[in-house]
Amino acid sequence: MINWIPDQVGDDFMERRVYKVEGIILKRKNVGEADRIITIFTKEYGKLRVTAKGIRKVTSRRAPHLEVFTHIRAVIHNGKTIDTLSEVDAIEMYSDLRRDLQRVSLAYYVLELTDSLLAEKQEHRDVFVLLLRALSGKINTRQFALELLWTLGFLPHGKIIVGKDLQLFIESITERKLRTPPFVRRLLDK
Repeated sequence: MINWIPDQVGDDFMERRVYKVEGIILKRKNVGEADRIITIFTKEYGKLRVTAKGIRKVTSRRAPHLEVFTHIRAVIHNGKTIDTLSEVDAIEMYSDLRRDLQRVSLAYYVLELTDSLLAEKQEHRDVFVLLLRALSGKINTRQFALELLWTLGFLPHGKIIVGKDLQLFIESITERKLRTPPFVRRLLDK
């Protein structure tokens, strides 16, 4: 369990030495022999990239809490170039989601959209709630994509795009192809 550090005075979290977040792990990348760079979409500060030092060591107790899809609380230390994650506690691991290949594939698509369409360090509490709803299965993936586009202002609210047109529209915004496997996109067309 995390012992929470009281909020420090000041509105700008970049000036804080230590800050706490609630977030969802979007992706992770191995660095060096034992570290990872973790991309977290936080409720308080938007998308953040942080270093998790020693996370790949066999003895790491934080590793299970830093898997993709996990809803976490964390304590982060402000660094010169990249912040460092020091404490983490899982709120929800979404174990039911992890047991179903189709749901896992769709969840990866949802995370890729979130990561691709959001800029770093911009708070979007409404998108955070939307992402939680998608991961818990309360809304389908197509609805998530449309609501994300409406919320971020990429699409007029209420306008609906489906199938291949939706994929092409998103790729035109991100200016790159989505990496989610093609069979996931076929699932969306059903």
